[in-house]
Amino acid sequence: MVTRKSTALLLLLFFFSGSAALMYQVLWVRRLGLLFGSTAQAAALTVAIFFAGLALGGRIWGGLTPRLRPPLRVFGLLELGVALTALGHFFLLDAYHTVYPLLYAVVGHIPALDMLIKAAIATIVLLPPAFLMGGTLPFMTAHMVPVVRRLGGGGGLLYAINTAGSAAGVVAAGFILPLRIGFHGTYLLAVGIDAVVGLSCVALSLHHRSAADTGNAVDTAGTLVGAPQIEPPPQIDAPPAGTPQTDLPMGGASRADGSARFSERFILSLAFLSGFATLGIEVVWTRLFAQVLQNSVYTYAVVLCCFLIALAFGSLISQLLSRLRFLKPEAVLLGILVLATLSAASSPGLFYRLTGGLGYLGGDTDWAGYIAEVARAAALAMFLPAVCLGMVLPYLLRLSEKSYRAPGEVIGRLVAADTLGAILGSLGAGFVLLPLLGSWRTLNLLALVYCVALAVTARQVVPKQFGRIPRVAAGLTATAAIVLVLTFTPHPRQLGRGLGGSVIEHREGPAASSAVIALAGGNRAIRVNSYYTLGSSSALESERNQTVIPMLLHPNPDSVFFLGMGTGITAGAALSFPVEELVVCEIIDDVIKLANAHFRPYVNGLFDDPRVRIYADDGRTCLSRSAARYDLIISDLFTPWKAGTGNLYTVETYRIGAERLRPGGLYVQWIPLYQVSEREFAIIARTMGEVFPHLTLWRGDLFPSRSIVALVGSLDRPHLDPQVIAQAAARAGASGEADGERDAEFFEALLLRFYAGNLQGSALFADAPVNSDSFPYVEYLAPQTHRQVRAGTGRFLTGSARQELYRRLAEALPPEDDPYLALLDERQRGYVHAGHAYMWYNQLRSLHRDEAARPYLSRYLSFMPPAVSREFSPTRHIIRD
Repeated sequence: MVTRKSTALLLLLFFFSGSAALMYQVLWVRRLGLLFGSTAQAAALTVAIFFAGLALGGRIWGGLTPRLRPPLRVFGLLELGVALTALGHFFLLDAYHTVYPLLYAVVGHIPALDMLIKAAIATIVLLPPAFLMGGTLPFMTAHMVPVVRRLGGGGGLLYAINTAGSAAGVVAAGFILPLRIGFHGTYLLAVGIDAVVGLSCVALSLHHRSAADTGNAVDTAGTLVGAPQIEPPPQIDAPPAGTPQTDLPMGGASRADGSARFSERFILSLAFLSGFATLGIEVVWTRLFAQVLQNSVYTYAVVLCCFLIALAFGSLISQLLSRLRFLKPEAVLLGILVLATLSAASSPGLFYRLTGGLGYLGGDTDWAGYIAEVARAAALAMFLPAVCLGMVLPYLLRLSEKSYRAPGEVIGRLVAADTLGAILGSLGAGFVLLPLLGSWRTLNLLALVYCVALAVTARQVVPKQFGRIPRVAAGLTATAAIVLVLTFTPHPRQLGRGLGGSVIEHREGPAASSAVIALAGGNRAIRVNSYYTLGSSSALESERNQTVIPMLLHPNPDSVFFLGMGTGITAGAALSFPVEELVVCEIIDDVIKLANAHFRPYVNGLFDDPRVRIYADDGRTCLSRSAARYDLIISDLFTPWKAGTGNLYTVETYRIGAERLRPGGLYVQWIPLYQVSEREFAIIARTMGEVFPHLTLWRGDLFPSRSIVALVGSLDRPHLDPQVIAQAAARAGASGEADGERDAEFFEALLLRFYAGNLQGSALFADAPVNSDSFPYVEYLAPQTHRQVRAGTGRFLTGSARQELYRRLAEALPPEDDPYLALLDERQRGYVHAGHAYMWYNQLRSLHRDEAARPYLSRYLSFMPPAVSREFSPTRHIIRD
């Protein structure tokens, strides 16, 4: 017997089923992103295959609901099947590491075949569990909703409950669980949730029959209808023989009130358009929020969670409207489409005004305040529009209540059509419309999709006896939406206040919004998503130092790999040395195009030199799929709190890099000290030390406060050979200049000042946790640090905090005891002391503490040869423009 208590329990189990489903999706996108690359294409491929499995499952399993009984037991078995097939991803993805590099060696030079291989692997991993998930809603509907005439209420409630569970899954996988039990633990928890849900439903199915079997049912509010048999639906004449299934009237025959009949094709078409426009708009909203947010894993989770909660609210409203039987469903549908049309059309202007013209949100609020501000902005900008969009699909269940099909079959077909539209909408918006039209015009175009749906629906459903008023109202709504679209279309270069200069060129791509910005003094920079600078010509020497310093540490760097490119200034500096091969991987294709178009004077022939190969791909993937070996692997500066960046600081990434080094090779990880606290720095150092037994720290500049540093790891180079420095400089053609010969002492003194200490030998961070794919501490802690610094409650490693780090390193292992410096004589170790002294001098002088700074200057000059004391960048003597 179905009771109210068992009904509540089933709704709770269905809520957790939705939670597990979104946890899977979040984790699959992340896991396959680590394998295929954290690119927009890889993420879109994962989501498309997942959605395709849901659509296929809904269509096929929905058709089986009348024959597979009891439905609750089948639902439980499907959940168990999801848990079982989801476990297979561990074995399949392990096999990927062995198989894919072999396949890539054969077809990797053909991008289409490479993508086909990735799609095949993703399909094997994702399709089985997603296909089974697609059957859960139809079978739960078949159990809870006895007759199709109750579908609008009961089915809408189930859809809302499941969507709310999805929002909870996003919060769990995005906020709570990764730092507590890791991603592997989170994945196993999702498997466990599905197993518990499945076993519980199988057990419950043994104690009572479904509502359809007992004559008891869930009413339109989701509560139990008592023992009396529900009144059967009115008899409908069977359709004429030979009538196509898609033309069957889902609204019944013409009724005495003259209301319209709905063909199945019409209902499914509306579901498809709703899915297409809703997911397309969600993709654009995500892109717009990327222009004004921190873009961490947390902010993405907040935006997605708000979107799902809004859809759940929309479903609940549709479910309540379905209970109001005195309302004509045609009129309600038109009203919903009017709201969806106007809300979608007004959302660009609303977003622009709420964010103050795409201004950076959050100000100087702390971590909790920032998350609250992001949630507030997301709610104000998209909650109401998303609620309106979310009402469309559930209310189509109300229009299907006169269908000849069983409830589970009806909802399976509707959800399949909606999901198919969602696949095409997300892919179309991300890969076609955004690059062609930009964010604003894409959002406007998707709003016009609802205009079309409104116009077609008005023509289809408004009976003649209602007169022309409803159709005129629909036409006015469509006209108003078009006016809203046309009156708010910012120029594509209107990117927000964070750019700090005029836009030279702007590109919208699948991965990000990228622009070249004109700066003061004729300089230019590349910015991604308005606020993230990838480099500029104003920092020419500093960016070139990122290559020159590592190149001077290796005796013969013939083959060099750059993980990240940005402007190309850093990678181009390597061409001043006689390298034989230079490989560059940059994840954003538009960045490569912008650098090629606007930074040629600064990149040393990077885009023309035959020794150079540039790939638009994820750097970690570039390394893992190739069998090539390199003398130097240089990992660029990355914003540590940006979602996906933390993957480049994991122990798995460093192991891949170590496997790709030639004997004597160096792995160089640049870190922006002005974007990490000591906590994140310690984690990265500890993680890199887990792979490289020899790990040293080098400065990238001698600036007074905001500095960059390099963690240089080696498997088999325990000592620094001072002769290597002069030899490397000579190979670069820097041994002779117009003002005379530069001897070995000059380059030794020039470079050794940049040595900051022995990270591995000092054991300073031996107790820090290891950053891994499963426990991504950097990706989850750096966003919190960022907000703490903005609020004044935390600090990055700048100024005195940086100097304290250098002091502790020097005290833990002084240059005289440092095994890495064992081959240096006293004079050469003096250059290291000189570097420490100069950093203290420069930092104190910047604070206007001249008296305290003066002894450090004297100490610096006592160690340095006069010819070098005023030379502060090795780049000047290596690269000549």
